[in-house]
Parts: sequence; structure tokens; C-alpha cells
Amino acid sequence: MTHSARNPIRHFAALWSRWLHIYLSLLSLAAILFFSITGLTLNHPDWFFSESTTEQSGTLDVSLLNNGTAPPIDWDQSDFAHQIDKLEVAELLRSRHKLRGTVTDFFGYEEDAELTFQGPGYTAIARIMRPSGEYTVAVTTNDLVSIFNDLHKGRNSGRAWSVVIDISAIVSALVALSGLMLIFFLRVRRTKGIITAIAGVGAVGVMYYIAIS
Repeated sequence: MTHSARNPIRHFAALWSRWLHIYLSLLSLAAILFFSITGLTLNHPDWFFSESTTEQSGTLDVSLLNNGTAPPIDWDQSDFAHQIDKLEVAELLRSRHKLRGTVTDFFGYEEDAELTFQGPGYTAIARIMRPSGEYTVAVTTNDLVSIFNDLHKGRNSGRAWSVVIDISAIVSALVALSGLMLIFFLRVRRTKGIITAIAGVGAVGVMYYIAIS
């Protein structure tokens, strides 16, 4: 009787871990390569970096900036955003100047207002004079590597990309764990494999200690 036949559970675990490791590795190939390469470029932003800024201007209807809405009960007398039709202003600017990204900030003051659109490798800042409706929009765009770096960090990348990051992290962890499990079923390489894994963990631990010291 073979060793596998005597240990059906062990045999199943070996097959399962091998199957899981191989196909998860193939499934996550693009994600692992993407986050590995962008981890390198993120650590060396000076290797690849370029940006350009353009400025546009225009005028908004002052009624959008002074709608006469009463202040909230707890008004601190410095934030005048309640008097501005924020959604309409943001979407009007987005449509007029082909702005992209999400609105991350919108500040309203007595004389002016400022809102920011942000996306991976992209920032657009609009400054608006409330009495006249005149505004300027400064759009800063970065190179492709900077966009990838922002995607790596999940910066201003939206909910959908956040899900991609979560799934990639889970799958990568399963690839590592299934690979570790697999080494226990390779009798010839088991000892060396375990020693190598321990050495890798130890090296990361030492570098972590050095980094925080």
C-alpha cells in the first residue's frame, strides 16, 4: 500500500495546495506583477517623474455662489459653503473643462471658494470669486508611472479600484500560504524550503528593526 493510500487526507491536502498555488498564481499574475513593479517605482519616485500644469478661467452665475440659504444652527461664521450650490458648481466646472476625478474638498468663504478634483496622477483646483463669479482652474497631470503609483496606494482611485486592491491582497496571501503548505509535502525539499522560509522571515524582521530604530 502506498504512502498516499494510507493517508488520504494528506494526499488530498497535497493535491489541493498544489492546485490552489498554481492557479491562484496564474490568476493573480498581472496583479502581483503590477504591485511588485509599482512598489519599486513608488520607492524611487525620482526615477520617473514629470508633471504639467495648465490653467483655464471663466465665469459662473453668481446666483450659484450666493443662494441665500440660512446658515446652520451651529454656524461658526467662517464657513459659507451653505450659501453655494456645491453640486451644481462642481458638475458645471467638470462639464465645462472636462475635469475628472472626484471632488475631495470644497471650501466656501465670505469672498471666495475653492474646490479640488483628484484622481490617480491628477489634480484640478478651482478658485472662485463669489462676488463676481470669476474663477480659475489649475489642472496638474502626472506621467503614467505616477498614475500607477497612485493606483498602488489606492489614492483617489475610487471604490472599484479599492475592491481590486482588497482582492489582490487576499489572493497574494493565499498564494504565499499555499506555497508554504506545499513545501511540507515535498519530502526532498522540505527541510531546505522551511529553512529558506524562516531565513526570509528573519531577514524582513531584521530590516524592520533597523528601519524603526
